[in-house]
Amino acid sequence: MRKALWLLTFGLLVSLPASAQTPEVTLTRIDCGTDAQPRDVGRFSDIFAHQTLQLQFTFSCYLIKHGDEYMVWDTGFMPGSNPNAPKTSFVDYLAQLKITPDQIKYVGISHYHGDHTGQLPAFPKAMLLIGQGDWDAVNAPKPAQGVNAAAFTHWTKGGSKYEALALDKDVFGDGSVVILRTPGHTPGHSSLLVRLKERGPVLLSGDLMHFQENYETNGVPSFNTDRAQTIASLDRFKQIAAALKATVIIQHDMRDIGKLPAFTAGAR
Repeated sequence: MRKALWLLTFGLLVSLPASAQTPEVTLTRIDCGTDAQPRDVGRFSDIFAHQTLQLQFTFSCYLIKHGDEYMVWDTGFMPGSNPNAPKTSFVDYLAQLKITPDQIKYVGISHYHGDHTGQLPAFPKAMLLIGQGDWDAVNAPKPAQGVNAAAFTHWTKGGSKYEALALDKDVFGDGSVVILRTPGHTPGHSSLLVRLKERGPVLLSGDLMHFQENYETNGVPSFNTDRAQTIASLDRFKQIAAALKATVIIQHDMRDIGKLPAFTAGAR
């Protein structure tokens, strides 16, 4: 009788849906900078589209709470570093949520450019998650133009922990937060999938695309490292978005980031 009861109990446990076994996940948008004025975006499409379009970019960062653990996605500009930089630091935003930098378990970087890595040094105790191609570029004897190698010093020289990703990464092991391999903008560029219980799946683009019109036309910036990889990554991203009926957040597009609640609220 006891064996039968144990088997019944075990069967009930293993048959629970994944969502019932996953800790609560929230996604909070944080201001990490905004263009001081609209910019010409013609160079963000090598097919000469959008030649007269001007847009004001934003530089958004994200905090993911997974139960009692925290992950940061992209870190924007350092306050005071340029006219587009934020007035409030990422650390100060976290303090408003009563979170310290030492509580951040993971810091995921979509790619190595300065507008996504400016405040990375604030999280030296976090495990850095970065695409293998970008990690190789950061560690090159002479980093290429656009590689913000200095921001990674804690990890390249200071002994902080990192994982260079050659494949997708299920961060917490339950499918709720997955770093997606989407190379092309840079050699190891990544995007992020966050599955929320109430809102459903959310896809954060990194710089796979920069604005809505660019996404719709498969625009490839002239400065991307690999055009074919970019097109393949865009195709994959769009198929994932369709299959999951996901909310797409283009991180530089002010019209897109408004799909998520403003700080201090987090999407659930």
